[in-house]
Amino acid sequence: MGLNLHPIINVGGRGYVERVLVRYRYRAYPTPGQAALLARTFGCARVVFNDALRARQDAHAAGERVSDSEVQRRVVTLAKTTSERQWLGEVASVALVQACQDARRAYRNWFDSLSGRRKGRKVGYPGFRSRKDNRQSIRLTRNGFGVTAGGVRVAKVGDVALVWSRALPSVPSSVTVIREADGRYYASFVVEVAQTRLPRTRNDVGIDLGLTSLAVLSTGEVVQNPRFLGRKARGLARAQRALARKTKGSKRRARAVRRVAVQHRKVRETRLDAHHKLAHRIVRDNQAIYVEDLPVSGLARTRLAKSVHDAGWSTLIRLLEEKARRCHRSVVRVSRWFPSSQLCSVCGFNSGKKPLDVRSWTCLECGVTHNRDLNAARNILVEGRKVAAGLAETQNARGGGVRLGLVPAAACEARTHQGAA
Repeated sequence: MGLNLHPIINVGGRGYVERVLVRYRYRAYPTPGQAALLARTFGCARVVFNDALRARQDAHAAGERVSDSEVQRRVVTLAKTTSERQWLGEVASVALVQACQDARRAYRNWFDSLSGRRKGRKVGYPGFRSRKDNRQSIRLTRNGFGVTAGGVRVAKVGDVALVWSRALPSVPSSVTVIREADGRYYASFVVEVAQTRLPRTRNDVGIDLGLTSLAVLSTGEVVQNPRFLGRKARGLARAQRALARKTKGSKRRARAVRRVAVQHRKVRETRLDAHHKLAHRIVRDNQAIYVEDLPVSGLARTRLAKSVHDAGWSTLIRLLEEKARRCHRSVVRVSRWFPSSQLCSVCGFNSGKKPLDVRSWTCLECGVTHNRDLNAARNILVEGRKVAAGLAETQNARGGGVRLGLVPAAACEARTHQGAA
């Protein structure tokens, strides 16, 4: 298969093309011998990852400052010369080096999260990998793999057959070989693609996410909640009961684990396919998309946790943002404290909180009868436009002040020295 490399081109001037990194994933079919070699590589990479974490822990306890290269020298180069780790030389060294880099990144993410340099949710202390994990993977850079017409050539494993469902758009920079819990193998390539600039449109939409209906658009469209997990609930419960009766460590238990994993895979892939199609259609038809910033992690700790996970709100919003970024669209999140279900979308009257079983209500001010979800979607649309224009009010649903986010420093302002990472 002939693949051409498209180099990264800078962004900002005339004639420049914006490029993004995406993943292309393919089903792999290793032979029994290749599967055994991959299992050995998975195990060696896991051991190196754990040794790298342990080396950093010991250095921290001893008050020693070790560099990344020194950690790699200890857990890979020197470890191969010892009798306890001499079998590390039987697998590709690039997989071991990348496992060491993964441990370094886990520590870096944890430190950045503690110091506030990393945005988003707090990252916990990196944990050790277990040989009992049903999902195993290794990551290889360009000197550890090669793309062939029949599949991918993995160092010290051989040519692993792939099903090329579509051609790679460019030469991949890395590949991750994965063994899922259901026994399937995949190869996930990281490639560069050009952003697809869609024609501009005047349409914009507000989206209200829910459980009764997955999404209600301000245009009046209602996307029903498929409840993929609920459809497989009986088969999944039967497989889990059979798994609970098996003896730990037995071959029958291993087969039962795979049967449970197959049920989960069917739910996961069906939900992801539906989310991809929905997100693509919304991004294609609208220039600006406004959604509510839902507290999914908090709702996942309530009695609605199973339904919240089944709906997959976070995945849908993430796909909307990723596809919008590639197509030069915009996705704006509206504050979760905005009373979208309390305001009348016609006159703006606030009628107060309403129980979840109230699906329609009549405004006491103007007398208009509203569908709860459609009214909320229209309010999100109006508020999202204000947020995008910088005109949103700094009042939450209870009338208190909302702390605004930090404003990025201008280029001419003083800033701290940014040393090498």
